[in-house]
Amino acid sequence: MSSTILDAPSPKLTLAAAVVVVGLHALTVAALVAMKAPEKPVEAKIQTPPIEIELVTLPQKEPVAVVEEEAPKVQPTPPKPKATPIVKAQPKPIKEPVIKEKPPKATPPKKAAPPKKVIEKQPDIIKTEAPKTPATEPKVDTQAADEQRRAEERRRAEERRRREQEQQKAEQEARDRAAAQEAERLAAEKAAKEAAEAAAQAKAKAAASNTPVSFSASDAEITKTPSFKVPDRVRKNAKTGDTFNVLLKVTVDKQGRVSDVLLVETSGNKRVDRDAVNKMHSAMFVPFTKNGVPEVGFVNLPVSYVVP
Repeated sequence: MSSTILDAPSPKLTLAAAVVVVGLHALTVAALVAMKAPEKPVEAKIQTPPIEIELVTLPQKEPVAVVEEEAPKVQPTPPKPKATPIVKAQPKPIKEPVIKEKPPKATPPKKAAPPKKVIEKQPDIIKTEAPKTPATEPKVDTQAADEQRRAEERRRAEERRRREQEQQKAEQEARDRAAAQEAERLAAEKAAKEAAEAAAQAKAKAAASNTPVSFSASDAEITKTPSFKVPDRVRKNAKTGDTFNVLLKVTVDKQGRVSDVLLVETSGNKRVDRDAVNKMHSAMFVPFTKNGVPEVGFVNLPVSYVVP
Protein backbone atom coordinates (compact mmCIF):
# COMPACT_ATOMS: atom_id res chain seq x y z
CA MET A 1 0.00 0.00 0.00
CA SER A 2 1.55 3.22 -1.11
CA SER A 3 -1.20 5.54 0.15
CA THR A 4 -1.16 6.95 3.66
CA ILE A 5 -3.89 7.25 6.25
CA LEU A 6 -4.62 10.79 5.16
CA ASP A 7 -5.52 9.49 1.61
CA ALA A 8 -7.96 6.74 2.89
CA PRO A 9 -11.41 6.74 1.16
CA SER A 10 -14.60 7.39 3.00
CA PRO A 11 -16.42 4.48 4.67
CA LYS A 12 -19.28 4.63 2.14
CA LEU A 13 -16.95 4.10 -0.79
CA THR A 14 -15.26 1.24 1.03
CA LEU A 15 -18.59 -0.47 1.71
CA ALA A 16 -19.73 -0.02 -1.88
CA ALA A 17 -16.51 -1.54 -3.23
CA ALA A 18 -16.88 -4.53 -0.88
CA VAL A 19 -20.52 -5.13 -2.00
CA VAL A 20 -19.49 -5.01 -5.69
CA VAL A 21 -16.70 -7.53 -5.14
CA VAL A 22 -19.01 -9.94 -3.25
CA GLY A 23 -21.62 -9.70 -5.99
CA LEU A 24 -19.09 -10.52 -8.69
CA HIS A 25 -17.97 -13.59 -6.74
CA ALA A 26 -21.56 -14.82 -6.32
CA LEU A 27 -22.32 -14.41 -10.03
CA THR A 28 -19.19 -16.34 -10.98
CA VAL A 29 -20.11 -19.23 -8.64
CA ALA A 30 -23.66 -19.42 -9.94
CA ALA A 31 -22.51 -19.48 -13.56
CA LEU A 32 -20.09 -22.31 -12.83
CA VAL A 33 -22.81 -24.38 -11.09
CA ALA A 34 -25.32 -23.94 -13.94
CA MET A 35 -22.96 -25.17 -16.62
CA LYS A 36 -23.46 -28.82 -17.76
CA ALA A 37 -20.70 -31.05 -19.00
CA PRO A 38 -20.93 -32.01 -22.75
CA GLU A 39 -21.80 -35.53 -23.74
CA LYS A 40 -18.64 -36.11 -25.68
CA PRO A 41 -15.29 -35.33 -24.19
CA VAL A 42 -13.52 -32.46 -25.69
CA GLU A 43 -10.54 -33.59 -27.66
CA ALA A 44 -8.36 -30.67 -26.94
CA LYS A 45 -8.56 -29.22 -23.50
CA ILE A 46 -7.89 -25.58 -23.43
CA GLN A 47 -6.82 -24.39 -20.06
CA THR A 48 -7.48 -20.79 -19.43
CA PRO A 49 -5.17 -19.08 -17.02
CA PRO A 50 -6.77 -18.41 -13.65
CA ILE A 51 -8.04 -14.92 -13.02
CA GLU A 52 -6.04 -13.20 -10.33
CA ILE A 53 -8.09 -10.87 -8.23
CA GLU A 54 -6.35 -8.73 -5.68
CA LEU A 55 -8.40 -7.44 -2.78
CA VAL A 56 -7.45 -3.93 -1.81
CA THR A 57 -7.95 -3.16 1.84
CA LEU A 58 -7.83 0.49 2.65
CA PRO A 59 -6.80 1.69 6.11
CA GLN A 60 -9.48 3.23 8.27
CA LYS A 61 -9.00 5.94 10.74
CA GLU A 62 -11.64 4.80 13.18
CA PRO A 63 -13.80 1.66 13.42
CA VAL A 64 -16.90 1.84 11.21
CA ALA A 65 -20.34 0.80 12.29
CA VAL A 66 -21.03 -2.83 11.46
CA VAL A 67 -23.97 -3.52 9.16
CA GLU A 68 -25.03 -7.11 8.65
CA GLU A 69 -25.93 -7.81 5.07
CA GLU A 70 -26.46 -11.05 3.31
CA ALA A 71 -25.26 -11.69 -0.17
CA PRO A 72 -28.14 -11.36 -2.69
CA LYS A 73 -29.42 -14.53 -4.23
CA VAL A 74 -28.71 -14.72 -7.92
CA GLN A 75 -31.16 -16.59 -10.18
CA PRO A 76 -29.49 -19.17 -12.44
CA THR A 77 -29.29 -18.21 -16.08
CA PRO A 78 -30.05 -20.64 -18.88
CA PRO A 79 -27.00 -22.21 -20.49
CA LYS A 80 -25.85 -20.84 -23.75
CA PRO A 81 -25.63 -23.09 -26.82
CA LYS A 82 -21.88 -22.84 -27.02
CA ALA A 83 -20.34 -23.42 -23.64
CA THR A 84 -16.92 -22.42 -22.73
CA PRO A 85 -14.50 -25.12 -21.62
CA ILE A 86 -15.59 -26.53 -18.28
CA VAL A 87 -13.24 -26.59 -15.40
CA LYS A 88 -13.71 -29.87 -13.54
CA ALA A 89 -12.83 -28.59 -10.13
CA GLN A 90 -15.78 -26.67 -8.74
CA PRO A 91 -14.82 -24.41 -5.91
CA LYS A 92 -17.17 -23.94 -3.02
CA PRO A 93 -18.72 -20.54 -2.65
CA ILE A 94 -16.63 -18.31 -0.50
CA LYS A 95 -18.48 -16.54 2.24
CA GLU A 96 -17.44 -12.95 2.37
CA PRO A 97 -16.89 -11.38 5.77
CA VAL A 98 -19.80 -9.38 7.08
CA ILE A 99 -18.85 -5.85 7.89
CA LYS A 100 -20.74 -4.12 10.64
CA GLU A 101 -20.96 -0.45 9.99
CA LYS A 102 -20.95 2.16 12.66
CA PRO A 103 -22.10 5.67 12.11
CA PRO A 104 -19.02 7.40 10.62
CA LYS A 105 -17.72 10.68 11.73
CA ALA A 106 -17.85 13.56 9.38
CA THR A 107 -14.57 13.49 7.52
CA PRO A 108 -13.65 15.15 4.27
CA PRO A 109 -13.92 12.79 1.27
CA LYS A 110 -10.67 11.42 0.03
CA LYS A 111 -9.68 9.94 -3.25
CA ALA A 112 -9.61 6.16 -3.45
CA ALA A 113 -6.38 4.56 -4.49
CA PRO A 114 -6.61 3.00 -7.95
CA PRO A 115 -6.56 -0.82 -7.94
CA LYS A 116 -3.37 -2.45 -8.93
CA LYS A 117 -3.13 -3.82 -12.40
CA VAL A 118 -2.75 -7.57 -12.78
CA ILE A 119 0.17 -8.31 -14.99
CA GLU A 120 0.16 -11.70 -16.63
CA LYS A 121 3.55 -13.22 -16.68
CA GLN A 122 4.73 -14.28 -20.07
CA PRO A 123 6.95 -17.35 -20.35
CA ASP A 124 10.58 -16.43 -20.54
CA ILE A 125 11.98 -16.83 -23.99
CA ILE A 126 15.43 -18.33 -23.85
CA LYS A 127 17.53 -17.17 -26.68
CA THR A 128 20.06 -19.66 -27.84
CA GLU A 129 22.94 -18.25 -29.70
CA ALA A 130 25.30 -20.16 -31.83
CA PRO A 131 28.65 -20.66 -30.10
CA LYS A 132 31.09 -18.14 -31.29
CA THR A 133 34.33 -19.42 -32.59
CA PRO A 134 37.22 -17.92 -30.66
CA ALA A 135 38.91 -15.21 -32.64
CA THR A 136 42.46 -16.02 -33.41
CA GLU A 137 44.79 -13.51 -31.80
CA PRO A 138 47.18 -11.90 -34.21
CA LYS A 139 50.70 -13.05 -33.79
CA VAL A 140 53.02 -10.40 -32.44
CA ASP A 141 56.58 -10.35 -33.54
CA THR A 142 58.50 -10.21 -30.25
CA GLN A 143 61.94 -10.35 -31.81
CA ALA A 144 62.26 -6.57 -32.01
CA ALA A 145 61.04 -6.22 -28.40
CA ASP A 146 63.54 -8.87 -27.26
CA GLU A 147 66.36 -7.12 -29.10
CA GLN A 148 65.39 -3.81 -27.52
CA ARG A 149 65.20 -5.42 -24.08
CA ARG A 150 68.63 -7.04 -24.50
CA ALA A 151 70.09 -3.75 -25.74
CA GLU A 152 68.65 -1.98 -22.69
CA GLU A 153 70.10 -4.64 -20.38
CA ARG A 154 73.52 -4.28 -22.06
CA ARG A 155 73.33 -0.50 -21.71
CA ARG A 156 72.45 -0.77 -18.02
CA ALA A 157 75.25 -3.30 -17.43
CA GLU A 158 77.73 -1.00 -19.21
CA GLU A 159 76.54 1.98 -17.19
CA ARG A 160 76.85 -0.02 -13.96
CA ARG A 161 80.35 -1.19 -14.91
CA ARG A 162 81.37 2.38 -15.79
CA ARG A 163 80.11 3.67 -12.42
CA GLU A 164 81.98 0.91 -10.60
CA GLN A 165 85.19 1.78 -12.48
CA GLU A 166 84.76 5.47 -11.65
CA GLN A 167 84.14 4.62 -8.02
CA GLN A 168 87.20 2.37 -7.89
CA LYS A 169 89.29 5.09 -9.57
CA ALA A 170 88.08 7.69 -7.08
CA GLU A 171 88.84 5.35 -4.18
CA GLN A 172 92.33 4.65 -5.59
CA GLU A 173 92.99 8.38 -6.02
CA ALA A 174 91.85 8.99 -2.44
CA ARG A 175 94.18 6.24 -1.23
CA ASP A 176 97.05 7.71 -3.28
CA ARG A 177 96.42 11.18 -1.84
CA ALA A 178 96.30 9.76 1.66
CA ALA A 179 99.54 7.84 1.02
CA ALA A 180 101.22 10.98 -0.40
CA GLN A 181 100.10 13.05 2.58
CA GLU A 182 101.34 10.37 4.94
CA ALA A 183 104.68 10.26 3.10
CA GLU A 184 104.97 14.06 3.30
CA ARG A 185 104.15 13.95 6.99
CA LEU A 186 106.73 11.25 7.60
CA ALA A 187 109.31 13.18 5.54
CA ALA A 188 108.57 16.36 7.50
CA GLU A 189 108.83 14.48 10.77
CA LYS A 190 112.09 12.89 9.62
CA ALA A 191 113.51 16.28 8.51
CA ALA A 192 112.49 17.86 11.79
CA LYS A 193 114.01 14.97 13.67
CA GLU A 194 117.22 15.21 11.67
CA ALA A 195 117.34 18.99 12.18
CA ALA A 196 116.83 18.51 15.91
CA GLU A 197 119.51 15.85 15.96
CA ALA A 198 121.88 18.12 13.96
CA ALA A 199 121.18 21.01 16.32
CA ALA A 200 121.79 18.75 19.29
CA GLN A 201 124.99 17.48 17.73
CA ALA A 202 126.10 21.03 16.90
CA LYS A 203 125.30 22.11 20.41
CA ALA A 204 127.17 19.18 21.82
CA LYS A 205 130.05 19.84 19.43
CA ALA A 206 130.01 23.50 20.30
CA ALA A 207 130.05 22.63 23.98
CA ALA A 208 132.92 20.26 23.35
CA SER A 209 134.72 22.88 21.25
CA ASN A 210 134.82 25.47 24.04
CA THR A 211 138.38 24.40 24.58
CA PRO A 212 140.50 27.18 23.04
CA VAL A 213 142.24 26.32 19.78
CA SER A 214 145.56 27.90 18.83
CA PHE A 215 145.57 30.28 15.88
CA SER A 216 148.38 32.25 14.32
CA ALA A 217 148.67 36.06 14.39
CA SER A 218 147.84 36.13 10.68
CA ASP A 219 144.43 34.51 11.47
CA ALA A 220 143.57 37.25 13.91
CA GLU A 221 141.58 40.16 12.52
CA ILE A 222 140.99 43.02 14.96
CA THR A 223 137.79 45.04 14.39
CA LYS A 224 138.38 47.33 17.40
CA THR A 225 141.98 48.20 18.24
CA PRO A 226 142.74 49.84 21.62
CA SER A 227 144.99 52.93 21.88
CA PHE A 228 148.28 51.74 23.26
CA LYS A 229 150.05 54.88 24.69
CA VAL A 230 153.05 55.03 26.98
CA PRO A 231 151.95 55.88 30.49
CA ASP A 232 152.93 59.39 31.68
CA ARG A 233 155.20 58.22 34.49
CA VAL A 234 157.11 55.97 32.07
CA ARG A 235 157.38 58.74 29.48
CA LYS A 236 158.93 61.16 32.08
CA ASN A 237 161.66 58.74 32.94
CA ALA A 238 162.31 57.52 29.36
CA LYS A 239 163.94 59.02 26.36
CA THR A 240 162.37 59.91 23.12
CA GLY A 241 162.38 56.94 20.76
CA ASP A 242 162.57 54.29 23.50
CA THR A 243 160.47 51.22 22.65
CA PHE A 244 158.73 48.79 25.01
CA ASN A 245 157.66 45.44 23.40
CA VAL A 246 155.10 43.21 25.13
CA LEU A 247 153.91 39.75 23.97
CA LEU A 248 150.34 38.88 25.05
CA LYS A 249 148.33 35.65 24.80
CA VAL A 250 144.80 36.71 23.86
CA THR A 251 141.81 34.28 24.09
CA VAL A 252 138.83 35.14 21.83
CA ASP A 253 135.35 33.55 22.22
CA LYS A 254 132.93 32.58 19.38
CA GLN A 255 131.43 36.07 19.36
CA GLY A 256 134.83 37.71 18.82
CA ARG A 257 135.12 39.14 22.34
CA VAL A 258 138.35 38.91 24.34
CA SER A 259 137.76 36.55 27.21
CA ASP A 260 141.29 36.36 28.63
CA VAL A 261 144.69 38.08 28.27
CA LEU A 262 147.95 36.67 29.61
CA LEU A 263 151.44 38.24 29.64
CA VAL A 264 153.80 35.98 27.71
CA GLU A 265 156.91 38.28 27.49
CA THR A 266 157.41 41.41 29.59
CA SER A 267 158.67 44.70 28.27
CA GLY A 268 160.91 45.26 31.31
CA ASN A 269 158.53 47.84 32.73
CA LYS A 270 155.67 46.69 34.93
CA ARG A 271 153.60 49.79 34.26
CA VAL A 272 153.82 49.17 30.49
CA ASP A 273 152.99 45.42 30.90
CA ARG A 274 149.95 46.18 33.09
CA ASP A 275 148.70 48.88 30.71
CA ALA A 276 148.98 46.51 27.71
CA VAL A 277 147.01 43.72 29.44
CA ASN A 278 144.23 46.08 30.57
CA LYS A 279 143.79 47.76 27.21
CA MET A 280 143.79 44.41 25.29
CA HIS A 281 140.55 43.40 27.12
CA SER A 282 138.68 46.14 25.25
CA ALA A 283 139.70 44.87 21.81
CA MET A 284 137.23 43.07 19.40
CA PHE A 285 138.09 40.35 16.88
CA VAL A 286 136.44 38.52 14.01
CA PRO A 287 135.54 35.09 15.51
CA PHE A 288 137.96 32.33 14.69
CA THR A 289 136.45 29.59 12.51
CA LYS A 290 137.37 26.06 11.63
CA ASN A 291 135.64 24.41 8.67
CA GLY A 292 133.18 27.30 8.74
CA VAL A 293 132.25 26.71 12.38
CA PRO A 294 133.08 29.39 14.98
CA GLU A 295 135.70 28.25 17.43
CA VAL A 296 137.18 29.57 20.67
CA GLY A 297 140.75 30.37 19.87
CA PHE A 298 143.80 32.01 21.32
CA VAL A 299 146.60 33.86 19.63
CA ASN A 300 149.92 35.49 20.74
CA LEU A 301 150.02 39.12 19.77
CA PRO A 302 152.97 41.50 20.14
CA VAL A 303 152.29 45.05 21.38
CA SER A 304 154.89 47.84 21.00
CA TYR A 305 155.03 51.08 22.97
CA VAL A 306 157.18 53.93 21.48
CA VAL A 307 158.04 56.98 23.60
CA PRO A 308 157.24 60.16 21.62
